[in-house]
Order: sequence, then C-alpha cells, then structure tokens
Amino acid sequence: MNYDPRSWAVHKGSEHPFDKPAAAIDNGAERLDPSRYTSPEFFAREWEEVFARTWLLAAPSSDLVEAGDWVKFDIGPESFIVVRLENGSVAAHYNVCPHRGSRLVTGEMGSQDSFTCPFHSWRFGLDGHNQKVTDPETFRPEVLCHDINLTSVRAEEAVGLVFINMDRDAPPLAEFLGPILPMLETYRMDRMHVVQHRRSDWAANWKGGIDAFYESYHLHAIHPQTMGVIDDRTHIDLFPGGLSRQFVPMAQPNSHFPDQEAINPGIAMLLADAGIDPDSFAGTAMDSRAAVAHAKRERAAHMGIDYSHFSDAQLTDSTIFGIFPNMQLGCHPEAVFLHRFKPHASDPEQFTYETTILYRHVDVPGYGAPGWMGLGADVDVTGATRPEAVHTGLGEPPGMGEVLDQDSDLLPIVQAGARSRGFRGPLWGEQEARLRHFHKELDRWLDEIPPSA
Repeated sequence: MNYDPRSWAVHKGSEHPFDKPAAAIDNGAERLDPSRYTSPEFFAREWEEVFARTWLLAAPSSDLVEAGDWVKFDIGPESFIVVRLENGSVAAHYNVCPHRGSRLVTGEMGSQDSFTCPFHSWRFGLDGHNQKVTDPETFRPEVLCHDINLTSVRAEEAVGLVFINMDRDAPPLAEFLGPILPMLETYRMDRMHVVQHRRSDWAANWKGGIDAFYESYHLHAIHPQTMGVIDDRTHIDLFPGGLSRQFVPMAQPNSHFPDQEAINPGIAMLLADAGIDPDSFAGTAMDSRAAVAHAKRERAAHMGIDYSHFSDAQLTDSTIFGIFPNMQLGCHPEAVFLHRFKPHASDPEQFTYETTILYRHVDVPGYGAPGWMGLGADVDVTGATRPEAVHTGLGEPPGMGEVLDQDSDLLPIVQAGARSRGFRGPLWGEQEARLRHFHKELDRWLDEIPPSA
C-alpha cells in the first residue's frame, strides 16, 4: 500500500488521548456493483434492513428543553414525534393516529401537554397513551379493545443528541456509538443550541451524499476556494460498526496549493480570528495551524473558558465523525455541524440533505462565533431564539453557502454517471477509506437477512 490514511502526522508527537490512532482495519479492494445507487430493490432493502433497525439522529437535545417540547422527525416514508416527558426522559411515537392514520402534527416543532388528531380529535398524552376517544359510545366495545395508543419507538439521548430506533431489539445507543462516544462527549453538545437549520432536496442517491462528505480528496477540484486554508493531508481512523473519524487540518494549505509557505488571505483570516495579527506573524503557512491552537488556548484561559481537555488538533481541525448509517458530525470546540443524508420516501435517486449548526454561546466580552462558520450578522447566537428550518426543493438553489451549493450542483452529475453502462463501480483510493468502510458496513447489515424472494 503506497498511502496509509493514518500516516499523515496531523498531530505528530501528541500524547493526548483524543489523538490516539485507531487500530488499522483492512476493508479490501473490492469494486462494488453501481446498481446500489439506482436499484429500487436495493433501496427497499436498505430501508427495511438498515434504517428500520439502526439508531437515527432525530434532534439535538436543545430542541427538547422542557416537558412537552416536541420535534417532528421525518425520514424516508415515516414521520415521528419526538417529545420530552414530564420525568425528563425522551419518547418517540410514529406520527400517526391509530384511528384512521392521520398525521397528528404537521409543524416542525412545538410545546404542548398532549397531541390531538386534527381529523376526529382523538387525544393522546406525551407518553403516547390515549386520553380521549371522541363519541366512544358509538364504537362497539370490541373495536376499542384493540390498542388505541400511539405506536412508540425507542428513544435515547447521548452527547446532547436524541436518537430513535424502530427496532425494539436493537442494542443500546451507547453500545451503538461505541468508541466514539467518549470522543463526542468532549465537545459538550449539551451546552450548544441551534443557530442554523437547513434542508435541501438533491437529485442523487443518499449514499452519494455520504460518499461526497466522507472524503476531502475532492476539495482541490470542486472547492478550489478552500485550497489555501483546508489541507487534504488528513488522518483517518476506522472503528467497528461503520464508525469513522477524520482530522481535516485547517489554517494550512492543501497539498495541491502552489504556495505552501506564504500567508495567503484565507490563513490570514484564520489567524486574525484566533487573535493573531497576520501582518506581524513571523511564521510560514505551515506554522499557522500550531499558532492558531496556541492562541486559542491562551485566549480561552484568559476568558475563563476551559479548553484544557481539548487536544491541539481539536482546537484547529475540523474533526469529523461518521455515524452509521446516515450521519456526519463536523466538530469544533465552538460549534458542531450535524449533517444528515435522508433517503427519499420512494425514489432511490433523490435524498434530502439536512444540516444543523449547533453553537456554544459564552457570554464573555470578546467571545463570538468564528468567521469560518459563515453566520450572518443577523443570526442570534445567544440561543434566545431558535431559527426556523429552511427547506429548498429539488432543482432550487440550496442557498447553503458556496461550498455546499457546489456539492449540490455536482451530485446529480455523479448520479447520472452511476446509471451509465460505462460505469462499472467505484474505484476507491485510500483517501476514500471512510467510503469503503461505510459501504462494507452497509453490506454487512444487508447480508444478515437474505433478499426477499
């Protein structure tokens, strides 16, 4: 093997436990059939054998603060109500009335002490139990002897996030998250709140979204504006269960960038963002990343903010976690970017990309959202108001920023190629090790149950 994705010393010499590399996992070199991106039969099996059996991110905990707070979570053909109960725990129910199948809620989120069906006003408690049947005397007792409660699914909370699972026999969430759970805990997402929430429908298979976001190999070609400040010399860790981690260095040039020494405008911005005067900075572009980590650590200490548990790489890099089957988290001490790739209800060549930015507000003079987050001046970063989710339909410009708009333009082109007789399946390099690891886990789940006859 000429290239080991764990060989780039993005945290060379670090003895910090967070930076400890994972044991190597060899997923082979198989070329997979491209029909997985287009086949309705493959798509149907994914829903039944993967999405219906695994833990799915439903909402950040900050959206469910008080008893009665609820969020509607839609994925594929299903819709769920995720709600905070009186005892502080979370519950989740299919968003469907047992009487005639009407959706109970149609809004994004809210807060109330019960759920009333808009069709015939049957009412249900937060725990899903029926509280009222309209005109019960008009039903035969044998009819109402059937289960008249909402159908609930499992809901568990970890690291400031709420997950649901349609499989009652699935292992606990903590077991599912495995070795990355303590890593995610270091970011304290439970102290963060939503400052941006966007959805966009894209004309591609949901796995095409995973593939694009799980590697930085494409940065130089698709996102040339990032070349001066985001390096593609990354460190990749693979873990059992399809989990993965990638350190993507910021504040140093991409390997394809022609000038590896000069302080380009992008690096100058990141230096200034960390409190360093770029005009007086004496180092080169390859020194800037370490300087940013040092400056951020000193500034945090001066402000009384505890960064002592973070490694230097956590302070500078975008530390990216992949959680099977459809989630990626881009983690920083100040903010976490939640990315979800949600399959369409029926079309294998469409998916919804959903991105939510969680931000940790600290009420200290001089502390604010870093410029690289791209938040407008009108965004309330205090957590006092929760922004509405903005949804753009298929064919509409996503309006998610230049980089994400570039991805949305490209993925339909890639999807069209996947349908071609000339495409015989992906040829993944070691920079794309997370893709192969994800697909290997996907096939493991699908192989556990034979295809339907």
